[in-house]
Amino acid sequence: MAAITDLSGSVAVVTGGTRGVGAGITRALLEAGAQVVTCARRPPDKPVEAAGRTARFLPLDLRDPEAVGKFFERVRNDHGRLDTLVNNAGGTPFRMLGDGGAERHARVVELNLLAPLTASLAGYEVMRHQRGGGSIVMIGSVSGTRPSPGSAAYGAAKAGLENLARSMAVEWAPKVRVNTVVLGMVRTELSHLHYGDEEGIAAVGRTVPLGRLADPAEIGDACVFLASDRAAYISGASLQVHGGGERPAFLDAATGID
Repeated sequence: MAAITDLSGSVAVVTGGTRGVGAGITRALLEAGAQVVTCARRPPDKPVEAAGRTARFLPLDLRDPEAVGKFFERVRNDHGRLDTLVNNAGGTPFRMLGDGGAERHARVVELNLLAPLTASLAGYEVMRHQRGGGSIVMIGSVSGTRPSPGSAAYGAAKAGLENLARSMAVEWAPKVRVNTVVLGMVRTELSHLHYGDEEGIAAVGRTVPLGRLADPAEIGDACVFLASDRAAYISGASLQVHGGGERPAFLDAATGID
């Protein structure tokens, strides 16, 4: 994607853009020519680099609205504009609903729904005053489209995030486009914590119609596309990047069905 999409001269922010999926998105934007600012609570072990260029890192707790506002003011003051915001930061521990109190589940919703809302509002204040507006990309999940035992609050937050993006797309048009990239399973440096060793990761990958987990770079390519003029008439959309989804369980339970 980066080879045919030029984002030179543009400025992008990727929340949680220092590792895993976020780092893949950051690298794809760098390869496309964008200046990229990443943020997270803790600095990365090493800078995120691609195509001989390095992303800038600024520390930020996305759950602090005042700090978020100051962060986007700094981006505007230092770089002159903001063209793309990718709300990638999020995640959840595995926890059945009955094993955690409401406060713990609320923190998951705060990180995965309220924090992207806060960042989007601050980013919009920059984008709406500049010629050309901007593009906001939410990083969603298939967990928001089906039951998610063990991550129910996360799934509910991701479902809300996708709906929020559609409303933003209507309210903020035509200056700012808002879309969602709906992820399936992605192979990152933390995959072994969820799926085990290489054999386990491969076994999980075989449950996906395309036969493997996604690479973070493939998520990055989708974000580059949505950030670019090639997606100028796409807003309020949900782009599913999940390798074909999940094979229905009844197909494996039934006999004589391939």
